[in-house]
Amino acid sequence: MLRRPKPTDSEADLLREQQELLAAGGQSTVAVVKRPDKRRGDAAAADAQEQGDQRDVVTIEDLPDELPTLTPAPPKKSRFKQEQVRFEDEDPEEQLDRHDTHISAVLSRIIERDTSAVPVSLPYITGAAFPKVLHRSVMESEGQERAPKGRKSIFARQIAAQRAKKEDVQFLNGSETRGQSSASRHVSFSLLENMETERPESNVMDRVGGPVLLTGQGLGIANSAMETMKIHEENQAKLQAMSQSDILEEQRKLMAQLDPRLVDFLRSRKAQRTPGSESASGPVQREDFPNEPLPNSTSPQLDHTIKAQESLRDALEDDEEGENQLVARSPITEEELPIKPQKEWLHMDKVEQEKLEWTRDLPAPRKQSTKKAMQGRFDFTGTLIPPTKDLPTHLGLHHHGEEPELAGYSLQELFLLSRSQLNQQRNLAISTLANVLAKARAGEYISSLKGSVLSSLMDAGVLFLLRFSLDDSVEVVMSAAVHALRALLVSSDDEECLDNAFSWLLGMATFPLLPTAQEDEDEDDEGLDETMKETAKEKEEKKTDHDVARQDVVKGFLKMQGLSRLRYILEVVRPSPRVVLDILEVLIRIARHSTAAATQILDCPRLMNTVLSEFLPCSWAPATSQAPSSLYGLPVALAMKLLRVLASAGRHACARILNSLGGKEVLSRFVVVEPSEMLLEAGEALRCSTEALRLFAVAASYGQACNLYTDLYPVLVKRLQAGNRPCASSEAVLLLELDRIRALLVLLTQVTQTAGCHEELQRHLVSARGTECPPPPPVVWSHVMGLQPTVISSLKGYVRALDGPAQISSALILLPSYLLYLEAYYSQLCVQSSFQPVQCLQELESLTSDVLLPLISHQAMQNITSSLRSSSVICNAGLSAAGGEVVPSLPGLGCSRMKTSSTMAGSNSPLSLPTALLYLLNTITSIHKGLIKKFSPLILSDSVLSYLRSCIGAMPSVSHMSAWILRHEHHLLYLLLRLVHKLVPVDPEVAKHATLFHQVSLALVSWLLPGSEYLAHELMSVMTFSHSLLPEGVCGEPEVAALAELQLKDRTLPVVGALLRDALHHLPSIRGCYLTHLAHMESSVLSSRDRYLGHTPFVSSHLLPELTGPSLPSDWPFLPLISLYERMGLSAGGGHQVESLSAGSVQSVTHCLQWLLLLESWREQALTAVPPVAKLARLACVFLCSSDLFLERPVQELTWALFRMLTQPAQLEALDLGSPPPGLASFHDLYSALLAQYEAVSFCDPLFGCFMLLPLQRRYSVTMRLAVFGEHVGMLRSLGVSLQQLPIPLEKFTSPMEDSLPLLRLYFRALVTGALKRNWCPILYVVAVAHLNAFIFSQDAVAEEVEAARRSLLRKTYYLTDEVLKNHLLLFQLPQQNSELGFSTYEQLPPIRAHRLESIVGTEEKGGER
Repeated sequence: MLRRPKPTDSEADLLREQQELLAAGGQSTVAVVKRPDKRRGDAAAADAQEQGDQRDVVTIEDLPDELPTLTPAPPKKSRFKQEQVRFEDEDPEEQLDRHDTHISAVLSRIIERDTSAVPVSLPYITGAAFPKVLHRSVMESEGQERAPKGRKSIFARQIAAQRAKKEDVQFLNGSETRGQSSASRHVSFSLLENMETERPESNVMDRVGGPVLLTGQGLGIANSAMETMKIHEENQAKLQAMSQSDILEEQRKLMAQLDPRLVDFLRSRKAQRTPGSESASGPVQREDFPNEPLPNSTSPQLDHTIKAQESLRDALEDDEEGENQLVARSPITEEELPIKPQKEWLHMDKVEQEKLEWTRDLPAPRKQSTKKAMQGRFDFTGTLIPPTKDLPTHLGLHHHGEEPELAGYSLQELFLLSRSQLNQQRNLAISTLANVLAKARAGEYISSLKGSVLSSLMDAGVLFLLRFSLDDSVEVVMSAAVHALRALLVSSDDEECLDNAFSWLLGMATFPLLPTAQEDEDEDDEGLDETMKETAKEKEEKKTDHDVARQDVVKGFLKMQGLSRLRYILEVVRPSPRVVLDILEVLIRIARHSTAAATQILDCPRLMNTVLSEFLPCSWAPATSQAPSSLYGLPVALAMKLLRVLASAGRHACARILNSLGGKEVLSRFVVVEPSEMLLEAGEALRCSTEALRLFAVAASYGQACNLYTDLYPVLVKRLQAGNRPCASSEAVLLLELDRIRALLVLLTQVTQTAGCHEELQRHLVSARGTECPPPPPVVWSHVMGLQPTVISSLKGYVRALDGPAQISSALILLPSYLLYLEAYYSQLCVQSSFQPVQCLQELESLTSDVLLPLISHQAMQNITSSLRSSSVICNAGLSAAGGEVVPSLPGLGCSRMKTSSTMAGSNSPLSLPTALLYLLNTITSIHKGLIKKFSPLILSDSVLSYLRSCIGAMPSVSHMSAWILRHEHHLLYLLLRLVHKLVPVDPEVAKHATLFHQVSLALVSWLLPGSEYLAHELMSVMTFSHSLLPEGVCGEPEVAALAELQLKDRTLPVVGALLRDALHHLPSIRGCYLTHLAHMESSVLSSRDRYLGHTPFVSSHLLPELTGPSLPSDWPFLPLISLYERMGLSAGGGHQVESLSAGSVQSVTHCLQWLLLLESWREQALTAVPPVAKLARLACVFLCSSDLFLERPVQELTWALFRMLTQPAQLEALDLGSPPPGLASFHDLYSALLAQYEAVSFCDPLFGCFMLLPLQRRYSVTMRLAVFGEHVGMLRSLGVSLQQLPIPLEKFTSPMEDSLPLLRLYFRALVTGALKRNWCPILYVVAVAHLNAFIFSQDAVAEEVEAARRSLLRKTYYLTDEVLKNHLLLFQLPQQNSELGFSTYEQLPPIRAHRLESIVGTEEKGGER
């Protein structure tokens, strides 16, 4: 009997079972009936079905491939579609024939029903002359008992009841089971009976105690019901013969074998059947079997069995952890009805229990927790409701869902409710989804729910749901959709952190929030010509909305015309203040996505015009209340922020805002007016003024809107003078006032940098003579000279305020902005024609003694530096982990977690003040070099040194959540190293830590992110290859390395000490080599330089390049070697390169190897990020670049030294060739290329040979050894590396014993055929002899095939004619790398081996003699 398919069955299992069913000739238990659709005129389908689906296939010759053209016929959906389609060349006569209704269309072939299996019964004998009249009262009393369930008419139920009664009498007359006990017939408590489900067609079985699951449909015999009854009786007999313990044991076995989900399903079906079946079967049984006892009067033994099985059932239900949902509830009674039905009511005389189940009280929720996964349910605020919590029904959280006793709504139910026709239900569902989205992004469900709620919602299409809801005609639903869209896209914590960092060093520059996990493009364009390939824009247009939204949520929303709908809501609907603010926040988030997204916002018709005219008016009436009912006609700070974020996207966007949209008038209006005079709420007025100053600062950073500065100069100076005494009525207002002062200082800093570029641009404009050059800005240096005294005066006041506990927090917030302004002032002062060196030096000395040195030595500054290590994102990678749920298609900064902890991202960040201070110190020491040594206490503080030591071994991960704050921490480290580089030559105490500083500089080069290419260039130009930061070359480290290598016996090998001294001597050339190979980054370096040096007229955008990882790869020290391999090696895909390289290429490779040797010897920590397999793969490029590069003496000496370092015990253990090196599919592919190159151009070079032998160690993949002894066995002739030249222990090749039978056969064949000889390839000769000796004399239990191979190889070895090889194979003892042979041998065969040889060879000889 075939088993039922299981959910775990694969498609192959189902196909195999189908073949077994067909081979057995069994009958399917399912009959598929396909009825023709008469409305569509499927007469041919009806005929085919009546004829057993024997359809004829008609082939029409000369039928055209394409259909004839049609007359204009739009898509039809009516039932008469066929009649309305007309062909132009159709014959009217054929059309009439097709539509003519003939008698043949009505009458068809008549097939009689097969009645061979239907039992023939005599008419029922009655004493009445006429059939009894069917009265309704009789039907109500009997029909309900006998008629099968279902929606049938009164007459049909009467006939069915009569037929059922007749079948009972006939069945009982012919049955042999009359003597069966009533207990076994009517009561069965076996586990299978408990799981039976009801089948309407087995009603006879139900009334006589027969099975319910078994119907006999698939038996294929006439009396299937009789046979089924016999099977049931046998089962009952077996159950009665079993003891209670046997029954319980069988039940446990059956429960263990069945799928739990199937058991639950059958139990629930049985529970649903139990109430009706008992009431229906009771009277029938008493009427048909009057002499049999009732089920209640069971025997004591059966009653004991029933109780035992009931206890087992209770135990099973307890094991199900209290899931009382499986236990059937008793049917509702008339007393439980909330309204009692009256007999006078029409059609209410009969109580329909199923339909009234919903009126009863809800079942109690589960009382204890469960380990089973359950759906998460949420209340209207988005809070997760525990399944054990019993909430009152008046909260509105109960509904008629799948689990009515549980409060709350699941995500599926919310999605369903959001498409309701009732406005209130749609509003409720979308509002709840908005709350769920907000809490999911905050990470409130991470510890409670399995999986990601945000990912589940995105996969379910929540973006499309919200986009559809935005088009809703009901305003409350549309407002809820806007709020949900804001919860999906916007993070308030992220925006707060970005606003706080705006006043930091280069804080207005941010990374675009583009998804980093982009899918690979399809390969349809491979092999096509460049002119035929699709552009990126064409490919993007072909994608569907779903595909775009799956990769990028913001781009998907833009593709669905979301901006046009938001514009319509703002312009036409004019919603409530909350909706307006949500829309503005959504637009800000879209503008942060990319420059293209910001451009789409500006290009959207009437969108920005509506924003400026409605929410940034130049005149407005005062607000009548603190919370106005409408924001139209009032200034909104978020609207000003939207302009600022759009302006940050690019120079062109900023110019459009200022000129085309009237941004200059808006700026002048909001900058001039004091916040107290704006007729707005105090906080909103301060925010509007602050955002106006920030927008002004962004425009000034491009060199734009500077004429406004000259017009508003008196106002700005007045604000600057009032900045040293901020006052506010509350703490919140004070923070807003401080943000306004910082925004003003950022504006003045940008204007000062722009004014400093005026003279330079003027000179370029004169000398350019027609070439492109930006015009000089309208602001000149004389316009900003008067600001410096006021700034210094305020700075001194805030330094003194550090001693007062009431003002220290305000001073720490404002000090960085004042320091950054002074740096901009003095850096631009040096390049002005009016520069007076003596006066400037005196000012710097006064500034240092009065401000900088007291600030450095102050306790507040020491507290900040001491918290650097604990707050650092570099040293504490866990701080940048996501605080909430994040999906790849919607990146965020994850600031919700950073704000709660004392990290760099908080409002009291320890990052801004040290960075600004170091920025100013570097500029001052560049002008006045005599002040350098005074700042060494800052570097030598224990907190700073401890912070730098923690940075050495760190490997920070790069993502959107960490990159934005990592960039600012990189600024701090870079400025710290720049100051250190100036202090090392003049301060011996600082020089003691030169090694530490150099290690940090090497690590920082690999960490720098896109947009910081100028810092990487400066580090490599100044610090990375600096002699002063490599003290090992001065204190005798090369000599120490030379003494350590005196133990080497091979005098021809180079000494590392001499190589290190030569590398130190060529450090300037090495630096030039690396800078040359980074020339492809020149444009990025120049763009980054303009941003860092304040060349505002040349800055194109404040959106940094897309975040794809660090600017330089982690293996950048191998860059010259990899570049040469890509140009000259085998990566181009063809042939072996036999040309000699130029002298410049050889010199470049030499410098690269020298730098690698320095790093491996003294800065091993710098290459920690590069795995050993990657080092080996990169070093192998020396052999693949050219046919003779590895033969050059300096290249070979340096490669030998690096190879020996790579094969040191610790490095060798970490070398994993199983993992593919970065950039390669597998190491085996690289090794195949090396094998081919070795055979072609090796010239028996021992260095190249060692590289070939390294992957042949026993612990690596056997495929590489098979490649050598199989496809490339000819190379064994030239692989002449001696045992003394191999830097790897020989035991790595010989232990453990080889278990690859094909490789052992190749070993034996190479030895016997002479392809492998000791004088040609001594190392592999020892390896082959060792493995073959261990194999042929091994007596471990193995498979027959392996044992046969052992015997065969031992016999062949015994009969070898080469006595030397024979003795080596038989007498091998142990490998010895220092011996002449490479192994030791026995003088004669040990007894065990002799016995083994005798048992195999001796037996054959005796058999041959017989």
